[in-house]
Parts: sequence; C-alpha cells; structure tokens
Amino acid sequence: MSQPTVPRPVEYGTGFTDLRGKNEAYSSGISWPAVIGGAFTAAALSLILITLGTGLGFSSVSPWSNMGVSTSTVKAGAIIWLVFTQIIAFAMGGYLAGRLRTKWVDVHTDEVYFRDTAHGLLVWAVGVVLTAAFLASAAAAFAGRAAQRTESAQASATEASLFNPNEYLIDTLFRSTGTVTDLNAISMRAEADRIFAHALREGSMSQADNTYLARLISARTGLNEADAQRRVTDVYAQAQEAAEATRKAIAHLSLWLFVALLSGAFCASYAGTIGGRQRDHVPAL
Repeated sequence: MSQPTVPRPVEYGTGFTDLRGKNEAYSSGISWPAVIGGAFTAAALSLILITLGTGLGFSSVSPWSNMGVSTSTVKAGAIIWLVFTQIIAFAMGGYLAGRLRTKWVDVHTDEVYFRDTAHGLLVWAVGVVLTAAFLASAAAAFAGRAAQRTESAQASATEASLFNPNEYLIDTLFRSTGTVTDLNAISMRAEADRIFAHALREGSMSQADNTYLARLISARTGLNEADAQRRVTDVYAQAQEAAEATRKAIAHLSLWLFVALLSGAFCASYAGTIGGRQRDHVPAL
C-alpha cells in the first residue's frame, strides 16, 4: 500500500518558505493588545511629563505680552521639553508593544522588522489620539466652568479679565480724568470690546466705528473728542501688535509641535523594532 505524498516546502532565495496549499495565515499581522497597551503607556507617560514640565515652568508659555513668561516666541526650554516628552513617552510605548507582541513563526526577517516598525507607528498614532482626546475633554470642561456667570458684575469682570487678553486694552480706553464717574460702564466696555474684536477680525477699524467709540470714551472719561480719537487709534495699534505677536507665536509653536510629533513617531517605530528583536531572542524555557 503506497503512502500519500506530502508536499515539500519550496525554498526561495529570499528566505521565504512557501507551503503549497497554505497561502494565508489564520491570524492578523497586528497584535492589537500590545499596540493598545503601548499606546496607553505612552499617553500616560506623556501626560506625566507634561505635568512635570508645567511644574518646572517649561510649559508656562503664553502668546500675550502680559500673560505667562513668553511674548512672541516660544521659549527654548519649553521646546526642548516638548520634544523630550514625545521621544521618551513614545519610545517606551513602542518598545513595550514590541516586547509584548505575539511571536511570529515562518515569517521572513524583513517582514518581522516591518511589522515591528508598524506596531511602533500604531502605538504613536493611537497614543496621540488618546492624549489629544484627554486634553480636549479637559479643556472643554475647564472652559465650561469658566463660561458660567456669577451673580455679581464684579465676578463677571474678573472672569473676563482672565480669559480675554484684550481686557487690559479696553481698560486703557475708559480711564477717566475724574470729571465723569457714573455711567453705564459695563455696557460701554462690552460694546467697545465687540468693536475691537470686529476691527481686528477685519484688519482695520472703520471711520464710523472710530468716531462712535471716541464719543463713548469722551462721555465716559471726560476727554474731548480729539483726544478720545487719539486714544482709540493708539490702543487699537497696540491691539494689532498683540494680535500679530499671537499669530507668530501660534505659528512658531505649531512648527515645533510638528517636529515633536514627528520625533515621537520615529522613536516609537524604532523602539518597536528593538523590543521585537529582544522578544524573539528570548529563549523558550
């Protein structure tokens, strides 16, 4: 009685082994538990380092000239700490994903290297989404609490001064000479704030708005209309300078944030290959 013929594996020069009749594996090439575990680790470590940087003063950056430690540029310490945070957090997450993944068998070395790199990149992608979602929810909760109005006008004015960087400039508009003391200052300030916001958005203040605002200031402060118009012109110029400084600061920060995120992606991918290589070299007991 003849024995059944067993198909022999065919060896290729590239190192692949083709078992005839077996073209696809039964499992995916992605080890999602390892990826998710590494991503959560990277996100948690990133938040810890950001908190530490804030405590050390590296993250005390503000684009406004009267808030924070920076005016028009991001400080070098904050930039270095931001890049350092991304490198350390995502290198650790990528390494854990490589060490915790399932060991692949009958897979070429080049394919293993590619999969480990992909695992590290996935850790970075998921970790960035997790961190962004957490920070966005925290910011939304903070803004929601700040948006609640108190019963007193004084408390409302205090909240506005904390979150409206133009508040100081509006104060300078309505500085009184002492001749007029009792007018509806709250409604005037709110209207002046809206006029300034509209002018900054449009890029210039119309002559009608300038004249109207000068009349408000004259009625509130006791200045003549010529002096009030000069005050409006001077304060609006300061507001434009502050807005331009803010724009440059945001653009500068965005560029360095891109560099930091790109560094995190590279380190996570490379650390994934290191962790996977050490995982495969661990002898079975």
